[in-house]
Amino acid sequence: METGMTEAVSKGFTMIELMLTISIASILLAMAVPSYQSLMRESRLTTQANELMTSLHYARSEAVKRGMRVTICKSSDGASCTNGSSWQDGWLIFSDAGTAGMVDGGDEVLRVFPGLNGSTLGAGGNFANWVSYLPNGRSQGNTGLPNDTFRLCNQASGRNVIVNNAGRPSVERVSPC
Repeated sequence: METGMTEAVSKGFTMIELMLTISIASILLAMAVPSYQSLMRESRLTTQANELMTSLHYARSEAVKRGMRVTICKSSDGASCTNGSSWQDGWLIFSDAGTAGMVDGGDEVLRVFPGLNGSTLGAGGNFANWVSYLPNGRSQGNTGLPNDTFRLCNQASGRNVIVNNAGRPSVERVSPC
């Protein structure tokens, strides 16, 4: 044999090594995907609850700042209050100088929030269609009472956004929804 020749060395994986690696990766992925999906659902629900809380805090602060009633109402079109729709279809915040709970002549739409994806949002009878904040920061629902609970739910869990008698909102985690 010649001294200058080298042996051919095989580089790469054998079929068995490749199949074993793919099997282990599949098992790990099968365990991780449901956890990731659950994490994403919880994250989306938290974001939606924070969006509702932001709306309530914003309406309350605008009512105090402007010295007038500011209302949040269900709205599927982003321009008017729609009592037949659901809260998850969207809502708007407006300065409510005219008829309580209705966008009319002298009212100014301050913010519009689009519908929620993958979640349901409802309220009790007091806030069935709208909730207003008065210049003193207190809330008032469409029945005249100041407190109620919004219930935000997805497939696995939920959040209650509670508005107390003074108009202050808070969030509590509920499971199952």
